[in-house]
Amino acid sequence: MKCEIAQQNMIFAGYGELHDEQIDGLEEHLAACPACREELDALRRMQETLALHPMQEPSPNLLAQSRMRLDEELDLLPAHGFLTHVRSLFFGSLANIQNSPALTLLLVGVGFFSGYFTLRYQVAHQPRVNGPMIQQKETDSTIANISGIIRTPDSEIVQVKYDRIVPETIQGSLDEPEIRRLLMLGSLDGATTSIREQSVAALVEECKAGHRCPAESDGKGIRGALLVALRYDRDAAVRLEALEGLRPYIAQDKHVRDAVLDSLLHDPNANVRAASVSMLPPVQADSSVRRVLRTLSREDANPYIRTASYNALQSSGDIQ
Repeated sequence: MKCEIAQQNMIFAGYGELHDEQIDGLEEHLAACPACREELDALRRMQETLALHPMQEPSPNLLAQSRMRLDEELDLLPAHGFLTHVRSLFFGSLANIQNSPALTLLLVGVGFFSGYFTLRYQVAHQPRVNGPMIQQKETDSTIANISGIIRTPDSEIVQVKYDRIVPETIQGSLDEPEIRRLLMLGSLDGATTSIREQSVAALVEECKAGHRCPAESDGKGIRGALLVALRYDRDAAVRLEALEGLRPYIAQDKHVRDAVLDSLLHDPNANVRAASVSMLPPVQADSSVRRVLRTLSREDANPYIRTASYNALQSSGDIQ
């Protein structure tokens, strides 16, 4: 085995990536070659020194954005040409430094930190444009989560901060489709409690202000988002906000009526159940509503719910 191959195998062995059949040949070469033994000792000392100062792992956002930018740049290169030839020469030259692990590690470190600080500089100096609709960066990447919502007092302007690869902010009217989409995303259970509550509150204000809050056929509109929050959100404050947003539609939308009845029967929070009872007068003539009220007036463990259900039946002339 030549020294050049042996030194390359020592690097693989140091990281546990050398095949078993190659280890025997490397050991035989080391037994007869003092220079390679010295190189192996230097490699081990370097690894021991590096182990005392572990390198921090780069963030997933940085790695994802770096890969995306690398793929974009590679796609722009021609399949064959001068740049391809230069790139081949460059990577061929890198093979010549593999015999020096310390230099290789130094070059990798310089490249990593250069890219990291370049990214930090670019993010810190991105331009902000004033106007009715403000967005820091246009991108087709997937939105990770909603991280902040700020409503401008006495106006319909909402600022939504959300994460893609890096945090972004968009600002616009409640009528903007993108603002609505982000608010509905923020109302989902994956967001924090405060974000869900603020998102649902903004959607409720959208409906109260007289804007368009239709019941989409696929259940993905604003009314559908409020129904999901009422049925499944873990926080009682969020469910109360959702009830207020659904109040105008209980008489015209069967799905809203059924969700309110389900909340009245099964919600663990007394305030939510009380709010559900207060929404029923417009639909007290419905047979399913009267059936639920009769059951609650006789059997519910909460005295307020029993009394409120009895009074609702009395006002509708259905006391049995």
